[in-house]
Amino acid sequence: MDTMGRHIIVELWKCHRDILNSIKDMEHIFVEAALKAGAEVREVTFHKFAPIGISGVIIISESHLTVHSFPEHGYASVDVYTCGQSVDPHIAVRFIERGLKAMQVEKLEITRGTGALCLGPLESI
Repeated sequence: MDTMGRHIIVELWKCHRDILNSIKDMEHIFVEAALKAGAEVREVTFHKFAPIGISGVIIISESHLTVHSFPEHGYASVDVYTCGQSVDPHIAVRFIERGLKAMQVEKLEITRGTGALCLGPLESI
């Protein structure tokens, strides 16, 4: 069955805390991840919080990559969502895992655009 996209939700634990708190490193890792996956980068926006933490989004022609970092916990919450078949989100996820030096990784892949999701008690509108 054809799908609209693939959405990988990633929990990264025991990451390098200095990288998680470096806006320069985080931007580099996420832009490179998108490019290595075959995506066309359109916009890059990252914000550094005080005293620590970063949120960022990479808008790609094929959808997006996002991150929220919690350096104090060595944790990053990541979404990689790609549409079409020309971009491999798994390549981006592996690059991000290595870039953040994650020691523990949990992933959930959702195929998007195939029909109704059955995720729990929420009802369709």
